[in-house]
Amino acid sequence: MKVLITGANGQLGREIAKQYKEIKEIDLILAGRSDLDITKVNEVYSFVNKNKPDVIINCAAFTAVDKCETEIDMAYKINTIGPKNLAIAANEIGAEIVQVSTDYVFDGNMHQSLTEFDEVNPQTVYGKTKLEGEKLVRSFNPKHYIVRTAWLYGDGNNFVKTMLNLSETHKTLKVVNDQTGTPTSTVDLARVIIKLVEDKNYGLFHCTCKGQCTWYEFTKEIFRIKGIDTEVLPCTTDQFPRPAKRPEYSVLRNYMLELTTGDITRTWQEAISEYLK
Repeated sequence: MKVLITGANGQLGREIAKQYKEIKEIDLILAGRSDLDITKVNEVYSFVNKNKPDVIINCAAFTAVDKCETEIDMAYKINTIGPKNLAIAANEIGAEIVQVSTDYVFDGNMHQSLTEFDEVNPQTVYGKTKLEGEKLVRSFNPKHYIVRTAWLYGDGNNFVKTMLNLSETHKTLKVVNDQTGTPTSTVDLARVIIKLVEDKNYGLFHCTCKGQCTWYEFTKEIFRIKGIDTEVLPCTTDQFPRPAKRPEYSVLRNYMLELTTGDITRTWQEAISEYLK
């Protein structure tokens, strides 16, 4: 099987490639931004027709949530038009497509774990562009896997590394304690994506680690595991105003995984413990 990974230099792209490399019968095509501009339709068609992958896993995205509020055109190009181009190109050669999406498609006001059947209501440009990307992938390629995730960390820049770096220069840190979600390891997400493709289990899926916490609680656990004595103080979102509204509660339930292939993700505590060790 031939697998094309776009956004191959990002956290998730690297992890999927790493896990696929352990499967000998997989032929990988790794495409970073310099190899393939997914926003350019002719470039996408040409690249896909030349390489003829069986599966395209789109890990390319504009994930700078605050920047999306001002760079609106770029957000739509990368998060909406790019997936559309890939979906059409894949469909023309009979290939499948995996589109990675986000908890930001919800408004964060429900205060209960969200399934794939709950109503979406994005409040940010990032959330809106990712939702439209989902819709276009569904429309243009029936062989699709749309996988929503949240609070992702892996090999690259992420919240975990930011907190560890800050702990080296700060005796005290204030961290938001009124946003609740689920920290998710790229290891768990990659495993699920690979299994969905293996099973040809098309459709819409949520995939995060199990459980929930606030950013404050997550930071406390990171420092506990690492034995860091920097004091962590809880604060409110209002104390750190940002251009893009953050979901107050965006815990995703992996309901479709539970009902179909089975949920193979770990608890967020298990995953972060392994990551830090």
